[in-house]
Amino acid sequence: MCGIVGIIPKDEVGKSNFDYLKKGVKALHFRGPDSNGIYADNQIGLGHARLSIIDTTESAAQPFTSADGRYVLVFNGEIYNYKEIRSKLANKGYQFTTQSDTEVLLYQLIEFGKAGINDLNGFFGFAFYDKAENSTLIVRDRFGIKPLHIYQDEHQLIFASEMKAILQFPVTKSINQSSLQLYFKFNYIPQPFSILENFEKLNPGELLEIKDLKIKKEKYYSIPYAPNHYKFTDYKTAQNTLRDLLEESVAKRLVSDVPLGAFLSGGIDSSVIVALASKHTDNLNTFSIGYKDEPLFDETKYAKLVAEKYKTNHTAFELTNDDLYGQLNQVLEYTDEPFADSSGLAVNILSMHTRKKATVALSGDGADEIFSGYNKHMAEYIARQGGVKNKLIGLGNPLWKALPKSRNSKFGNLNRQLLRFSDGIKKGNTERYWDWAGILKDEQAGQLLINKGDQFEYYKASILSNHLNQDDFNGVLMQDVQQVLVGDMLTKVDLNSMNNSLEVRVPFLDHNVVEFAFQIPSAFKIEQGIKKKILQETFKPDLPPELFKRPKHGFEVPLLKWFKGPLASEIKSNYLDKDFIIEQNIFNWKTVEATLKKLNSSNPEDSAATTWALVVFQHWWKKWFA
Repeated sequence: MCGIVGIIPKDEVGKSNFDYLKKGVKALHFRGPDSNGIYADNQIGLGHARLSIIDTTESAAQPFTSADGRYVLVFNGEIYNYKEIRSKLANKGYQFTTQSDTEVLLYQLIEFGKAGINDLNGFFGFAFYDKAENSTLIVRDRFGIKPLHIYQDEHQLIFASEMKAILQFPVTKSINQSSLQLYFKFNYIPQPFSILENFEKLNPGELLEIKDLKIKKEKYYSIPYAPNHYKFTDYKTAQNTLRDLLEESVAKRLVSDVPLGAFLSGGIDSSVIVALASKHTDNLNTFSIGYKDEPLFDETKYAKLVAEKYKTNHTAFELTNDDLYGQLNQVLEYTDEPFADSSGLAVNILSMHTRKKATVALSGDGADEIFSGYNKHMAEYIARQGGVKNKLIGLGNPLWKALPKSRNSKFGNLNRQLLRFSDGIKKGNTERYWDWAGILKDEQAGQLLINKGDQFEYYKASILSNHLNQDDFNGVLMQDVQQVLVGDMLTKVDLNSMNNSLEVRVPFLDHNVVEFAFQIPSAFKIEQGIKKKILQETFKPDLPPELFKRPKHGFEVPLLKWFKGPLASEIKSNYLDKDFIIEQNIFNWKTVEATLKKLNSSNPEDSAATTWALVVFQHWWKKWFA
């Protein structure tokens, strides 16, 4: 795992900015603390910060240059099938000087060009430069597990694993108002959009091909999916296939030259990964966090049951709200694009403690999106069924509006969910998805801003796929993979693991597993009252029965308590002061004021989440604009 940064100049001004490469690399220190390097000629500048995982020797350092000096590679990620590819390349006459997957990737690209990307099993963001042809390939992995940011103006094209590396160069910093509205809608900014003008995120499965300053964007991978057409229609066969594919995926991800472990939350997904990993390695290190002050979200007892069953070296970190609170500044400071999923605080702490014993960790991320594991999936499933129950909930809409709503109490959260459901069932599939995926409604997000984004509707249309209009429920999951998984979940994991120099591998997002998931009927995944059906029933014999007898809990950071308590004065004086807001000229003070009043009322609804989004943005703005 590493960080990359590069600049392709378009004129002499761009060439003069090569001097900023060192700053760009330095900004990626946490992604690659072990070593760094720079390559530059008249056509390109490339920088790399290394976290050594495979072949930790100096000979595998980057930028990696071919023996003849023609080709150069900077690479962030892992290629899990590199040994198989290496063998094939050796048969073609290639001679290797390292044991790294980096050298294998270089020769794979030399031999096959961009066609060789489809042979890769892994996750990555890389740039491959051919000096003789003056051509560069900039590539992001199939599902966007690793980030890749692009900036372009009349002088240069700059790319990097993190926006903060690009911001070390002389670039124009102008807020994209449409992206800002999206941010307050979702608490993150969906692909490919960015908070700043002239910036974008390269989409998953996408590449840029640059030759003689001519830029071509290409989609090299899309999940094979045909609504209501399935490869696996026999349930038992599908179960056996899932077990084989997932076990193979886990085994591939155990290759490491540094200490390796696994996150173990006590949920089904991470427990399945631990069960399969334990078949291939003895004394697996596992890690979980518990919440002393929030027992509703504490799942450590379930994690302990799995650890005991598979005799892992288990470490449980018991956290208080003060521990979470103590991570605020670290997370805020590392964030280089506003990102307000507050559960990232817990991921940051878990990563921080895990890093003390391991450099690589397996996780269960991705299973909810491809196998239908969220409560919103069950709500959507019920909404599509129709019936008397839905009508009764709809008739109760005035009551749900009147009752107090909050994420921080069981009763208030139920009222909040009932209101969202009763509103949603009146809408079509696409609009309902859009509303349920967000924190705020479109108009509420717009009301926060003095200047609404004039491209917001265009962005919305480009984010939403036609799959939502299909009667196949897999279309909902496809939208989740394309929007929520990459924009929120994977961003959260990458941001907070890299903040602690920890590589996180996600076996559920092996492309063979994902493709399988969209080649089975949705009825294999979700039925009335059952989510992730095939995953649960396939691996039920492997896991303690207690895991299947409890409700799924997300984790809620106690934002409301903080905003009414220890953060109250800081919010008022440092982030959301009236005079500062008016002078800043970004936010509508009356709407901000109304949000703060809502926060301190008996009916806070989602005001804590919106306040957190405001705090995250303000911290970011002060860092890069003030």
